[in-house]
Amino acid sequence: MSMAKTAKYYVPGGKRINWQKVAVIVAFGIVPLALLIIFTYVPFAKMIQFSFYNMSYTKNKGFVGWQNYLRVFGKSEYVGAMLLSLYYMAGAVVQLSLALFFASILSLERIRGAGIFKSAMFFPFLVNGIAIGYIFKFFYTRGFVLDSVLQAVGIPLENLPYWLRDQSINNWSLVFTSLWKYCGQNMILFIGAIASIDPTLYEAATIDGANRWQQFVHIILPGIKTVFMLNLILSITGSLSAFEPAYVVAGMGANGTATFFIKIHQMAHVSGKVGQACAMAMVLMILILLFTAGQRLFFRFVMKDSDNTFNAKSNKAKALW
Repeated sequence: MSMAKTAKYYVPGGKRINWQKVAVIVAFGIVPLALLIIFTYVPFAKMIQFSFYNMSYTKNKGFVGWQNYLRVFGKSEYVGAMLLSLYYMAGAVVQLSLALFFASILSLERIRGAGIFKSAMFFPFLVNGIAIGYIFKFFYTRGFVLDSVLQAVGIPLENLPYWLRDQSINNWSLVFTSLWKYCGQNMILFIGAIASIDPTLYEAATIDGANRWQQFVHIILPGIKTVFMLNLILSITGSLSAFEPAYVVAGMGANGTATFFIKIHQMAHVSGKVGQACAMAMVLMILILLFTAGQRLFFRFVMKDSDNTFNAKSNKAKALW
């Protein structure tokens, strides 16, 4: 009897197996894995399949091969919608720069009311995107908030542009809404990353005569490289799939503000061309993957020397202290 129990609970290495614990792990793992497969991987596989067919929600007119993909790059309106992502990418760079600037100041300097400033900056991220869209819709409306503020400082209304109609400025207006929403979130993430850096590095750098800018370049940037890369990747890939600002603020992408994601929505839910919409979604996913891979390679080569410098300074600081 004892030999049988030993065989049940022990393996040749002598480690005891708790089968009850294994059963619980398997049981709890099967359910989320099944949900992931059913609601993520199966629909994704179906989307790939549908992208090669000429079909709607009710009819399937047959296999068309790569025609749906070629049509994406053959129409100027789709290419133009992709290029609109460059506006949001530029906004993402400005957003990350401001977030890193504020995070560095709040981390390196003792500022009264810093907690209130952090809360005020982070609050927009907590607001629903649709609500933010309607806020800025009225903010930019002719004669409303923004125009009233500019008139108060002496700029006549007739000299002000139509912020959402003028195609030379409307996309920049929409980019500002994204910057306002996400700048605080990135700032808080940067503050947390900076707080994880060994403070003795700053003390050693001060002894060597380094100023704040040199500390930022040689200590903060290498020290938060992982978080910075993550924020940049999320910001750039989010720029490629921008939807809420153009759809809500500008009115379903009116006046040349329709992003590629809005074009996919219109193709699927307005025109009912599911196959074409699936092909467009696949193109968008491929673009996101390419940009993500490109950014990782860029940082791998650009940040290589800074990593070595950061490690050298870290070892020096440890030796001093």
